[in-house]
Amino acid sequence: MPDTLTATGPVARILASDQPAAGISPDALRGLFRNHPSGVAVITAPSDRGPVAMTASSLFSVSVAPPLIVFSASALSSSTPALLAADTLVIHLIDAESHEIAVLGATSGIDRFADTDLWSTLPTGEPYFVGPHRRIRARVVNKVDAGAATLFVVQAIESWNDEPADDASPLVYHNRTWHTLSDGSRLA
Repeated sequence: MPDTLTATGPVARILASDQPAAGISPDALRGLFRNHPSGVAVITAPSDRGPVAMTASSLFSVSVAPPLIVFSASALSSSTPALLAADTLVIHLIDAESHEIAVLGATSGIDRFADTDLWSTLPTGEPYFVGPHRRIRARVVNKVDAGAATLFVVQAIESWNDEPADDASPLVYHNRTWHTLSDGSRLA
């Protein structure tokens, strides 16, 4: 199992404290980020109880050499325990054509893998959705406790890009709604 990052300095004091850190309220932070658009990813992993999936808008690349990606998973997500136990996982970068996969990963209380036409398993054992054009198989290299979430640092070890970038219509999450980017949304 990967080592957990150890925070130092002010971050360590905030994370170790039983008292809430001084700052803005959770509602204020939600309000700010509600109007900050983000890309959409779906993360899948195997587990002892079957495959799991979750939709994330917290995914970002932090390094190209080595190829490192970070995302967060809420402690409230039913997929988080399986992600915490996983050594490898698959990240799907979602476009407008695969919107239904993002909705599926974001819907709680359902079997996200009930429709066997939507998914398959890699030879290495990870489940993946067949619709999204861009996928990354990644190894978990670090996990960081961060309040009511865990930050996952993963290293990309394999990728698929089945559609030219010029043809993509990215899916964006903004103000609790799905949007797509197109040539019409481009600023001069």
